[in-house]
Amino acid sequence: MGAFYLLAILGLLGQNVVNAQAGVTIDSVPVGHEGTPLEANDTLTVDSSRTPPYYPSPWQDGTGDWEAAIQQAREFVAKLTLVEKVNLTTGVGWEGDKCVGNTGSIPRLGFRALCMQDSPVGVRDADFSSVFPAGITIAATWDRSLFYQRGHGMGQEHYGKGVDVQLGPVVGPLGRAPAGGRNWEGFSPDPYLSGVAVGETVKGIQDAGVMACTKHYIGYEQEHFRSATQVQENGTTINVDIGSANMDDRTMHELYLWPFADAVRAGTASVMCSYNQVNNSVACQNSYTLNYLLKGELGFQGFVMSDWAGQHSGVSSALAGLDMTMPGDVGFDSGTSFWGANLTIAVLNGTIPQWHLDDMASRIVAGWYYVGRDKNAPDTNFDAWTTDTYGYQHIAANAGYTLINEHVDVRGEHGNQIRNQAAAGTVLLKNNGALPLTGKEKFITVFGNGAGDNTNGPNGCSDRGCDNGTLAMAWGSGSANFPYLVTPLTAIQNEVLSNNGAIENVLDNWATSNINALARRVVNSGGKSAAIVFVNADSGEDYIVVDGNAGDRNNLTLWQGGDQLINNVISQCNNTIVVMHTVGAVDVSGFYDNPNVTAIIWAGIPGEQSGNSIADVLYGRINPGGKLPFTIGEKRLDYGTDLLYLPNNGEGPPQEDFTEGVFIDYRSFDRQNITPIYEFGYGLSYTSFSYSNLQVKVHSTSTYNSNKGFTKPAPTLGTIANTSSAYVFPADFKQIPLFVYPYLNSTDLRAASQDPAYGRPASEFTPSNSLNGSSQAKLPAGGAPGGNPSLYDVIYTVTAHITNTGKVAGDEVIQLYINHGGPDDPKVVLRGFDRITIPAGASRTFTADLVRRDIMNWDTLRQDWAVSRYPKTVYVGASSRKLYLSAKLPTGDGETG
Repeated sequence: MGAFYLLAILGLLGQNVVNAQAGVTIDSVPVGHEGTPLEANDTLTVDSSRTPPYYPSPWQDGTGDWEAAIQQAREFVAKLTLVEKVNLTTGVGWEGDKCVGNTGSIPRLGFRALCMQDSPVGVRDADFSSVFPAGITIAATWDRSLFYQRGHGMGQEHYGKGVDVQLGPVVGPLGRAPAGGRNWEGFSPDPYLSGVAVGETVKGIQDAGVMACTKHYIGYEQEHFRSATQVQENGTTINVDIGSANMDDRTMHELYLWPFADAVRAGTASVMCSYNQVNNSVACQNSYTLNYLLKGELGFQGFVMSDWAGQHSGVSSALAGLDMTMPGDVGFDSGTSFWGANLTIAVLNGTIPQWHLDDMASRIVAGWYYVGRDKNAPDTNFDAWTTDTYGYQHIAANAGYTLINEHVDVRGEHGNQIRNQAAAGTVLLKNNGALPLTGKEKFITVFGNGAGDNTNGPNGCSDRGCDNGTLAMAWGSGSANFPYLVTPLTAIQNEVLSNNGAIENVLDNWATSNINALARRVVNSGGKSAAIVFVNADSGEDYIVVDGNAGDRNNLTLWQGGDQLINNVISQCNNTIVVMHTVGAVDVSGFYDNPNVTAIIWAGIPGEQSGNSIADVLYGRINPGGKLPFTIGEKRLDYGTDLLYLPNNGEGPPQEDFTEGVFIDYRSFDRQNITPIYEFGYGLSYTSFSYSNLQVKVHSTSTYNSNKGFTKPAPTLGTIANTSSAYVFPADFKQIPLFVYPYLNSTDLRAASQDPAYGRPASEFTPSNSLNGSSQAKLPAGGAPGGNPSLYDVIYTVTAHITNTGKVAGDEVIQLYINHGGPDDPKVVLRGFDRITIPAGASRTFTADLVRRDIMNWDTLRQDWAVSRYPKTVYVGASSRKLYLSAKLPTGDGETG
């Protein structure tokens, strides 16, 4: 990290950063702002330039099914000393222990260091573990059971490796702009589809006995400017602050916060705050998004964890709602920390009240109990920094040489599940009778490096930071090591050889003469033959740059000359099947309607069984039932949103203004009346379906009532001994270099802090009401994990009959959309779906419950959900543009928040 970055990430409120071992101080620099703190009886207002402050940070209230876990946690935390509580909240530093993140341990009570480990597709940096399909691919299945199955499989593997917290799933980024680098880690730009997917994934992970960490909260929609950086402008180097995602209150609630509410309702033990600023306040010290929205309105009972080096202050981040800092040090391997010893000092001098530290610690331990980590969970048996069997446990310090990898194989039967999941998430976009293949084709040809191996092996590029060979996983911290990778070429070769056919390939995308010659032979071979072209588009996280793409994609075109490869083949061959492995929407305008392109498949980011999954679809063993979880437009401008690639605010935070509001992806296309090439929810099958008999049943339910009343006062758990022996390094304590500890190196708090402002009243450094642990007014939209319980009352049940009118069995994804009726509402929004297997000639009933939240809008004045008086219409169909059935919903009664 550069010097500017170290300065930029220091924080507010005069809290300097101290190396507790050596007493080294780094000056603090403010980052972001939250305006003037609210006073009693003030009205909360939200605009898109500045977030209002909200204090104090809410404490756990035991709502939902958290009461037992919280009670156990409070009993445990009450036994802890001050430094033991601090040890729970503070990471030990980058490369300080075996996982990508570890907290300190509590040896006295047998509580080992907690292990935080990526990723949302598998156990990152481990061996003998699986690589599951990416979030965007599993979303394309539109299958709740597969959402859960994938989550449970990943949870089982993290559990088997001794991981306490899986750093996933992802619903931030949501996918505001199609070029966003980490969209593939999440599910869909539609909040409803993402909400269902994240809820089922959280349940799956945690049912396996591992805490889920839903991320990245919130507004993290691009890689550019996610951290302070230096750019060249007119020959001058300027320091650019962290970018700010600016959005209005309605957009926050109806779009970006929506899936996080589903994750909280599903019981996610942890939420990771993101790198970016939100309305010009850093996400990991944003009291509005953390205290008001997440812990207050959504009733989140678990703990908030910082993204790695996403913490930018000490006291202010704690009071704003951060509970755990990762990896614990300010700069990687710096040995300095905003918390650790500094947090110990802050509690001792009253800058942070004990009740708040108690709540931070209790939230962490409650998550541990909530998923059953107390029930003989395995110890960590792998090392994130090497696959060697023996090595240093504390690699940053070259200390603790020991057995670090036990090479435990945790894969089980997940390979078969992964194969089926990826096949179910494969979307057939075009088919002029070319598919399915029969296996009796005379000659099959395969084109493109997207079909073959990376010449350096499937893990030949660190964190998959390259685009060599078939694209089965994109790059960044959201990656994992392949135990193997079945390429499309291998699977198709196996298929052809099993039928005694002939197959040849050209994997060099630029070998034009060879490509043309082989493509001509398909036509000239006689009999039924086909060419299959594999193309891709990659993206990832900004710490790796691939082909000039710094995480975010520079454009929406196919990579590695994919368009030219397709055009070369179709110039010679009239039966060309195009298979696209991409991280999201790509530009297909140059070939999709060419008559020589007889089929197009979007195969997503499929994971380790890539080749087998696509072969299952190509050869008809699986009838494709996947549907697009995003829109494919004709050109980039059609999407109505884009990323910010260049700074627009001098050295201040680049301003990423979400002026489109709730109108992203298909909502934007509808609003602009632009016809996409392939709409959201679109996908073909090898059979056909008809829709009929839409029925709407109205349920009697109580009127929605805003949450009212007051909380109990914040509990204080145990007592903190204010003696030097309780917080100073014990005599003869052997320190590990660069390791972050909670102990002080002096009994003199002023000397230990090395803060020139030390000794001034805490009120000068803390926002109004932030230290207040007395009873607080409840928020109108709150009341339980996920928000007011009445939001989830079933108001309507919608049914329809779906008939398979074809000759083979197939899956249909039936989709339900609502028009809310208002002039500022999208034309339609997704509010229900189901994937149903229907035999040929048979009919099945589609059933979807609409809950109150589904028909409501966010009321910015009341700060609550409300049903508008506009007439509402429900639609049922096969995509966002193929809505075959419709009915008016009974008019809402005007009930409001």
